[in-house]
Amino acid sequence: MSLRRKWRRWINSRKFVRVGKHCSLDGRNLEIDGHVELDDYCKIRGNTIMRTNGGGKILIGTYSGVSYNCFFEARTIIQIGKYTGIAEFTVIRDTNHAVIGTSEHWRLAPYISQPIVIGDGCLIGSGCYIAPGVAIGDGAVIAQHSVVARDVGPFEVWSGNPARKVAHRVHGIPESMRKRYQELLETYGVKDIRHGFEKQAAEIRDAVNLEGNRAAEERDRLMAMFAATSPQQEGR
Repeated sequence: MSLRRKWRRWINSRKFVRVGKHCSLDGRNLEIDGHVELDDYCKIRGNTIMRTNGGGKILIGTYSGVSYNCFFEARTIIQIGKYTGIAEFTVIRDTNHAVIGTSEHWRLAPYISQPIVIGDGCLIGSGCYIAPGVAIGDGAVIAQHSVVARDVGPFEVWSGNPARKVAHRVHGIPESMRKRYQELLETYGVKDIRHGFEKQAAEIRDAVNLEGNRAAEERDRLMAMFAATSPQQEGR
């Protein structure tokens, strides 16, 4: 690693409230404003903006990564689990203006803030928008350029604007699609498990088999916590 990259990594690490061990933070133009925490082995690429306001927090789990030109903004909590990837140009904001039910100018309308929880082992494709209050279950995949305004179940695949469920990664797969992807897997193979993901993958599968959505449960807990401690909604 060049001296310049080492220097940039050190400077960027000073922008976070907490940085775990062996995080990769050598991207250019990394703007961190507020309370942002990284667990171990996280990777944050350049031109990413993460902002928090009014006691908000952004929490990113072990071995998760955020690609180029992403934008996060939190007034409550944006929580991203372990082994999750956020692709480039994705926007995740826990706040929107409440424009329904009023004819006032949008700048005068109050904003509503609700926690966002993205589970373990998820993949968020390029150019997605994740709306306030959304929970994305473990192992879910969001196709590129999707607008997610509703909860996504574990191992589900969602796509579109507004996003909707288009498949489940392991259940109810049409035979033609199963055959096609089986051939792709046989041709290209699956990479060896590394970084301790084998144990994590087993935990995700166990949670899915119990038909639970841990991300939604955590989101509900956070919403109750914020409702109890800061029920007021502010205007701009």
